[in-house]
Amino acid sequence: MNTNHDEKSFSYTYSAKEQSEIRHIRAKYLPPEEDKMARIRRLDASVQSRACVLSLIIGILGALVLGVGMCCVLVWSQYFLGIPVGVLGLGIATTAYPVYRVVERRERERVAPEILRLSEELLK
Repeated sequence: MNTNHDEKSFSYTYSAKEQSEIRHIRAKYLPPEEDKMARIRRLDASVQSRACVLSLIIGILGALVLGVGMCCVLVWSQYFLGIPVGVLGLGIATTAYPVYRVVERRERERVAPEILRLSEELLK
């Protein structure tokens, strides 16, 4: 502890243990640094997850419409309504995989420059 009587200032030096604790607390409030490999993994996973989520939504919607068509035919005996609704549901459900492929391709094209740049930096 140093005191200067002329300027009335005060300074204090923390011990090594206290400095370590201060660094630890400070690290919790700093934005996390993401390493390049983790960023590549995250970008690659985002490509597949976006395509998967969209195709699942379409597939589930198609299955629900197909189910309504089946209910029209089997429960309510509405053949003229149930058959077209069921066919529509089948059509919607069968588009899920092509939509997955298209979205995956577009997302890969979108993130390709960033992944290639990061991978070049890591391979050097």
